Amino acid sequence: MKTINLLSSISLLLFIGCGTSSTTTTESQINNLITSNNLKGDPSIGKTIPSINDAKVQLGMKLFFTKSLGGDKDSACVTCHHPALGGGDNLSLPIGVGATNPNLLGQGRTHNASSTNYDGFAPVPRNAPSTYNVALWSTSLFWDGRVESLTPTAGENGSVGGISTPDSGFGNTDSNAGANLAVAQARFPVTAPEEMRGFTFEAGTSTAAARTHLALRLNDSSQSDYISNTWQNEFTAVYGANSVNFKNIVDAIGEYERSQLFVNTSWKTYVEGNTSALSDSAKRGAVLFYASYANGGANCASCHSGDFFTDEEYHVMAVPQVGRGKGNGSTGDDDFGRFNVDSNSSHKYAFRTPTLLNVEMTGPWGHDGAYTTLKAVVKHMLNPDDAISNYDASQLNSDVKTTNRINNTTSALSQLNTNRQSNISSHQNVSFTETQIDDLVTFLKSLTDPCLKDKTCIGKWVPANVVGVDSLQLNAINSNGDLL
Repeated sequence: MKTINLLSSISLLLFIGCGTSSTTTTESQINNLITSNNLKGDPSIGKTIPSINDAKVQLGMKLFFTKSLGGDKDSACVTCHHPALGGGDNLSLPIGVGATNPNLLGQGRTHNASSTNYDGFAPVPRNAPSTYNVALWSTSLFWDGRVESLTPTAGENGSVGGISTPDSGFGNTDSNAGANLAVAQARFPVTAPEEMRGFTFEAGTSTAAARTHLALRLNDSSQSDYISNTWQNEFTAVYGANSVNFKNIVDAIGEYERSQLFVNTSWKTYVEGNTSALSDSAKRGAVLFYASYANGGANCASCHSGDFFTDEEYHVMAVPQVGRGKGNGSTGDDDFGRFNVDSNSSHKYAFRTPTLLNVEMTGPWGHDGAYTTLKAVVKHMLNPDDAISNYDASQLNSDVKTTNRINNTTSALSQLNTNRQSNISSHQNVSFTETQIDDLVTFLKSLTDPCLKDKTCIGKWVPANVVGVDSLQLNAINSNGDLL
């Protein structure tokens, strides 16, 4: 694959100012790109976002943090999606059930050797997507989009026109999906054995039976695994009497997730008119990010488009294939991505374009967390061929399976090149200097909401006092034993 060297054109674009300073020229370039991309800075404009202070959101937060919804009572939604860990878990691949210490999240979390199906490798096959800004998605959720709006409309979060899920099958309306994409998504981690369900809870029964059982253990004292609690009081305040059921459980959890709006970035401030909001490096990076290949840029905005920084489409980018995979390929440890959902041959190894808002905080990066630094994943996106050739698997924790990484990744790269040759993918390899790559990374860091670096601010999404709800609230700690 031909690599385009953009150094000379980038130099012309950024530094030749026709009598003006380089900074003024750069700002002029950015302003033109903002206009041509119709950017407003704030992706939440026109969207209804619940407040963290809403009663339903507060109920959802407590449910999000309870291990009562884990089949073996050792995992919660927050196990893989903690607000203080980028809305994920800070691991390449999650360890949901069977952890050595269920309360330890992030780096240092290990899979207990005595747990069911232990084989030494992280049990979950894909990186935990961030819950940040989940209310802003219009098309789908999950890396492969298997929870999908059938009539995606900007700003609706899947609330109109029906939602397709694994329960209904691709392209069919799931009558139980719930009010929006976030609610529909919340129905599935509790039924995934390696994430929350475990391998013995309701083993051999349907997902519907598992969901019903989880609700009954909260409100039926005759259940053998009933958990003493005051959930009914909490639910009555929001949904009325006798309202503890799975439908309401995921409805509340979905609203809690949707309340996680973090869009007050330096870039937003700049787009809204404050030119001092970005450093010179970030400004140069912005030009590289938005400019097309023809104009000497990295063409990032062709996929990471709009104020939400995603086209919500599926692309093959050949991120190194690590982990246990999704049962694909001759060895079963490959992951065909979107192809597993829609059977579109060009979507083999395709994954949903992630939003880049708060990307600094949401690593490791890639559908399988193959990259553990932001700079490394940027280099991959600029030139997958070169990045794959120089990939360093030592960056991964020892429990990330890499047995067939080279063969599986070679197949993914072959699919990318096929899509390029067929004009399905417009991606080109480009060559930038280290300084230019640093500028791109600096720009990406300008997409971080400062709330995420403020423990008091992000702490509003962590239950402060849940004594009396049940005894299984997850008090998350890090490897130092400090509360998150």
